[in-house]
Amino acid sequence: MKKLTSKATFYYKRVFPFIWFGFLGVFLCVGLFISISKKGPGVLFLVVPIGMAAIGYFIMKKLVWDLIDEVYDEGTSLLFKNGDQEVRVSLKDIKNVSYSAMTNPPRVTLSIRYKTALGDELSFSPPVSWVPFRKNEDIKRLIDRIDEARGNS
Repeated sequence: MKKLTSKATFYYKRVFPFIWFGFLGVFLCVGLFISISKKGPGVLFLVVPIGMAAIGYFIMKKLVWDLIDEVYDEGTSLLFKNGDQEVRVSLKDIKNVSYSAMTNPPRVTLSIRYKTALGDELSFSPPVSWVPFRKNEDIKRLIDRIDEARGNS
């Protein structure tokens, strides 16, 4: 069983949002303090962190929080683990693979032929290379194996 997910998934899903919203909370508290003491331009210090929090929430909801925690390659199937839930999907049941290495975090999205406990589109972040613009070799081989499994069924 080979692990296909990045070790940084925990950081992307939990640590970074905590730092992001924590910083904005501190910034908002400072803005409130300045507004109450009437010593400076308080409205700007209130609007900006609220706007950044809203934009950050929607971006993280779309690109980060839907990532699966762990994905394992079992040969003819993939095992997805997200929290307490586990889903096993056969390679021949995958109808589409979308791999975008140029996003942060990089994403692989698999469209499944049926609805699973985790949904019918499962996304995860593969390990990244230190070489810029380089795609993950394990994911390229996985795409070839999925194509082969679909052609033989």
